[in-house]
Amino acid sequence: MRFMAAYDLMETARNTNAWLGATARTMGSYPATALSLNPGFQMLAAWGEVTERAFNRMVAKPDWNIPPIAAADGHDQSVLVEKVLERPFGDLLRFHVNGREPKARRILLVAPMSGHYATLLRSTVVSLLPDADVWITDWHNARDIPVSAGKFDVEDYTLYLAEFMKHLGSDLNVIAVCQPAPLALAATALLAERDPDAQPRTLTLIGGPIDPDAAATDVTDFGRRVTMGQLEQAMIQRVGSKYAGVGRMVYPGLLQLSSFISMNAETHARAFRDQIFAVAGGEASDHDRHNRFYDEYLAVMDMTAEFYLSTVERIFKGLEIAQNRFTVEGKPVDIGKITKVAIKTVEGGKDDISAPGQCVAALDLLTGLPDEKKASHLEPDAGHYGIFAGGSWRRNIRPLVLDFIDANSDMPASKKIAPADAPAREAERSAPAEGPDSVPV
Repeated sequence: MRFMAAYDLMETARNTNAWLGATARTMGSYPATALSLNPGFQMLAAWGEVTERAFNRMVAKPDWNIPPIAAADGHDQSVLVEKVLERPFGDLLRFHVNGREPKARRILLVAPMSGHYATLLRSTVVSLLPDADVWITDWHNARDIPVSAGKFDVEDYTLYLAEFMKHLGSDLNVIAVCQPAPLALAATALLAERDPDAQPRTLTLIGGPIDPDAAATDVTDFGRRVTMGQLEQAMIQRVGSKYAGVGRMVYPGLLQLSSFISMNAETHARAFRDQIFAVAGGEASDHDRHNRFYDEYLAVMDMTAEFYLSTVERIFKGLEIAQNRFTVEGKPVDIGKITKVAIKTVEGGKDDISAPGQCVAALDLLTGLPDEKKASHLEPDAGHYGIFAGGSWRRNIRPLVLDFIDANSDMPASKKIAPADAPAREAERSAPAEGPDSVPV
């Protein structure tokens, strides 16, 4: 598998399917077909439209498209996406609200780097922006990073997070979603040892595999079944000649996407079948529920081979975070050294990616943190997607997280901002439709 030919073969297959879809859509849309009473032409055009869009989305990075924020005087304030720090493997972005005074809440969203772009958290950003200044980690697609930029593994990821936190200052509140939860915890511990004044004020860990062995899922079962040698041989490929990262060893996004879809194959097949019938019947639109969800879900990115392999080996198999044995640059990172950062965990009762128990395990590692600075929440009916961007997040979890941030703020109580219902309603309108609830991130 570790050859450019394998990578180029997948890209060729994707291109071919996109071309077949475009061809079918064109053939089924000729005016002459309207003279026939055979509905097959409509179905052909509908199948082609859905297929072409699906395969073209796989190599396109989605736009942020953040809607304007309503000011107190009723005027709309536009939102600009600004690069605060630029690094080879990821940038720190700020969502700047034009004409607005700085908010008391300052939040860094740590987006997952597990196959999808940071835009997967678009609705999370929209829900927080009315009540906070928001930054986010924007990880780059490994296929576009030249080999000369070097490696990027879990230790480099942790150092990036520590740098971003330090840059934003100690009045920062960090929210890490899924995959980065253990590394965000490690980055906080790293700052606690090396630069205590740069630690964030609060850290919220949402649905992350702090201790993968605490509750079994298909993800953890897969990690236990395969050896690192099997994983490297089966999953790692070399970027082909089409991209700037030619020659870089990666875990391809297209391969990851096939794993995502296989976990809920029946649900995805039914969704695409229904969409074809909707298009044929004239009931679909460019921004309907299906397209809003799958435009994001199908947009995948490559991960560096060393990041993917070190995540499996050190976080899932070696349990280095779960057993407090994680090291960075050869030096141990002691999670017990965190003594003043308030930490909250959030889990979904129906999460089949990071099952309940995996994330809350972080609190047992915080031996130096007083109990009053620890908190946890289990959302009984929420799946993986729901706890950070779905209805459960907007209605229940978001207010709890903002309350947690406020409770650990230095501001006088009279100056704290009360969570409003309006941001949640706006986020619900702009969020992608919730397709399969267990969106792996």
